[in-house]
Amino acid sequence: MAQGDIKKVVLAYSGGLDTSIILKWLQAEYGCEVVTFTADLGQGEELEPARRKAELLGIREIYVDDLREEFIRDFVFPMFRANAVYEGVYLLGTSIARPLISKRLIEIAEETGADAVAHGATGKGNDQVRFELACYALNPDIKVIAPWRDWTLKSRTDLIEFAEQHQIPVPKDKRGEAPFSVDANMLHSSSEGKVLEDPNEEAPDYVFQRTVDPLSAPDEVTEIEIGFEKGDACSINGVHMSPATLFAKLNDYGRDNGIGRLDLVENRFVGMKSRGIYETPGGTILLSAHRAMESITLDRDAAHLKDELMPRYAKLIYNGFWFSPDREMLQAMIDKSQEFVTGTVKLKLYKGNVIVTGRASPYSLYSEELVTFEDDHGAYDQKDAAGFIRLNALRLRTLAKRNQMNKAKELADA
Repeated sequence: MAQGDIKKVVLAYSGGLDTSIILKWLQAEYGCEVVTFTADLGQGEELEPARRKAELLGIREIYVDDLREEFIRDFVFPMFRANAVYEGVYLLGTSIARPLISKRLIEIAEETGADAVAHGATGKGNDQVRFELACYALNPDIKVIAPWRDWTLKSRTDLIEFAEQHQIPVPKDKRGEAPFSVDANMLHSSSEGKVLEDPNEEAPDYVFQRTVDPLSAPDEVTEIEIGFEKGDACSINGVHMSPATLFAKLNDYGRDNGIGRLDLVENRFVGMKSRGIYETPGGTILLSAHRAMESITLDRDAAHLKDELMPRYAKLIYNGFWFSPDREMLQAMIDKSQEFVTGTVKLKLYKGNVIVTGRASPYSLYSEELVTFEDDHGAYDQKDAAGFIRLNALRLRTLAKRNQMNKAKELADA
């Protein structure tokens, strides 16, 4: 895009070296005003330094927003109602954060009269797609700047030199090559690159930041009870909490018991495979508890339909289509399924394991009278099963007779 077309840009700003360089690059390359936006998604870092760094770099409009409650309530919880996992194991911790950041970027652009937004995602990853699809879905006319795709800086050395030329402070620990990159929020942390690029090499212990080693976790079992209302977790051990407070507590339980580690080689939307180390302590506990809650409150075929559609739903989130009509259609169906997913689930946490030990609901479909091996007092007539089996066997018996006839004909012709 022409440089003169950009007057003001909202930058997704972490306060780190890369986005600080991007900030200066935007000013130098486009001659535009820059607004910074830093989101608190529960990444566990002090965010005021980002504000001070932006002030130091001459920024007048600075947004540092606490989005933790909105993140869990409006993005994480709806996703967990679907039991969404990508490629069977990944709980989508990075993917689900991007639509919220993008939403706020667009809102700030409207508030400040900016005509563009910018992000620090690289041209090889998924995040560039997620950010930009979400931004365009919310404002089809917004301009999006992706410096990593546009600038001529190619190496860490280039970045350091640019920073020094523009008086951007470079901490000593940032001058060398980082051993791996990290992205974190309240749901998870992800680590990729450098020492993790060989998928056949075990990840070093220092990569793990959210969980203790399961082998070093306490030898005692931790027992908890999670309460649900309409598919969303609402309490722990009988104490009701806000979504973010509850999730932080689950993270503590997961961390202390070594729960939620994942070493994954995934298929990126952009076409390559990548190896990542993910830690999702609270989310791993919540997924097990939610599925247990559904096991007694969802009708069989409704539950099976959800399971069939879940990979499609998870793929939409992974690929950046949170604001697409098909995701919203699936969400409406999923939310309808959660109408009676209310009750409590008992869990034991032990050395990386989440063990369901009990589940109860005022809307339970489980009937002891029906399943008992003792006298059910006529609740279920076992003789009815004979007709049920005969009807379901009809097509199989018809096929088998045809096959027998065909085999006999082949033998006769031989």
